[in-house]
Amino acid sequence: QQAPYLTILQKMWFISLIFYPSLPNPKNIKSFKDLKMRTEILSIVAVLVVAVLLGLHFIAPGILENSMNKVSVHEDFKISEQAKKLHSELLVADLHTDSLLWKRDLTKRETRGHVDIPRLEEGNVALQLFTAVTKSPAGQNYEENDGTSDNITMAAIAQMWPMRTWDSLAERALYQSEKLHAFAKAAPTKIAYVTTAGQLQRVLRDRASGKKITAALYGIEGAHALDGKLENLGRLYDSGLRVLGPTHFFDNLVAGSLHGISGKGLSEFGIEVIKSAMAKDMIIDIAHSSPQTVRDILAMTDKPVILSHGGMKGVCDTPRNLEDDLMVAVAKHGGLVGIGFWDGAVCDISPLGVVKAIRYAIDLLGVDHVALGSDYDGSTEVAFDISEIAILTQTMIDQGFTKQEISKVMGANAIGFFLKHLPS
Repeated sequence: QQAPYLTILQKMWFISLIFYPSLPNPKNIKSFKDLKMRTEILSIVAVLVVAVLLGLHFIAPGILENSMNKVSVHEDFKISEQAKKLHSELLVADLHTDSLLWKRDLTKRETRGHVDIPRLEEGNVALQLFTAVTKSPAGQNYEENDGTSDNITMAAIAQMWPMRTWDSLAERALYQSEKLHAFAKAAPTKIAYVTTAGQLQRVLRDRASGKKITAALYGIEGAHALDGKLENLGRLYDSGLRVLGPTHFFDNLVAGSLHGISGKGLSEFGIEVIKSAMAKDMIIDIAHSSPQTVRDILAMTDKPVILSHGGMKGVCDTPRNLEDDLMVAVAKHGGLVGIGFWDGAVCDISPLGVVKAIRYAIDLLGVDHVALGSDYDGSTEVAFDISEIAILTQTMIDQGFTKQEISKVMGANAIGFFLKHLPS
């Protein structure tokens, strides 16, 4: 008669072990009195577990994001009528945001984080590249990470992502793509998940007719999201993946990271992955890649790459930024460099600091190879969120940029690149 009771108790025990590791196993219970006593203990622990999990789900994500995705306190930016008019005529594009990682409904305007759909509309953004973070080492830094730890597992559990994502990086990438699809389905007049040049062209026609809609592209930050299986590249492509970053903060089976230990380039598996991705007309994103990985990719293909978010070493000498000569090689290869908005990329996160980095990049690489790569919602502090991005238009006007330079950097270069290189 006690057997079903013991089965339930056993399940409670497994859950409770997370918070009470020394709890005796119910299988060792020898009397009903002992069973009753331990059930009472487990009931208390179970209630505490549920309370902690509810707190993690409803409270912790907001606290966590508020501490990691900051906007510096500032007075309202003053945008001149000239800048407002010019900005309204621009096709604005940003090459990097990690908004899909966080527990937010992107169809609603939030007070935390940097990007959501209403703020994309306020910023007059025509194209936004959303990227999936699937693994992030504890104490991530720009100098060296070994990749043995992972912050995203706890984030996935706390935010109650599907259980399939708890132990699979590929499933985490697929889930974030599903989230983007769901947001596009919920707000079809405001955002469109695009996977082809034709779909992007359709969004541009809608915008030309007066509709305030944003094209959303999807990428992954680190090919460890393949879980070491080439077939997962096909699964992710079918889900909408069009931009592939070989590495993030640590070396993986595909390539060496700029912040890893080995300093190596592409592995044999990595060469196979890059070839397969390019055969599908996917775009390679070298952000976070080691110098040797970048050289290996440039040597194996004539197709241009992007560096979705980063900075110029000549302006901001941090371990996050590649040497200028390698950035020149990317540009000569027809590539595009997205200038970031956070301190690791530009050192000075003020609008003027970002614009100075843009000016340096234009002078070094040529105006056709420079774009915006904010790293919004990427555990970064910035001086303005996406709704305030017109401050860059204003600052570039103040710094004597030409209208053509402003137009190209603010989005025309990025949109032209994707129209040319996305699958037709």
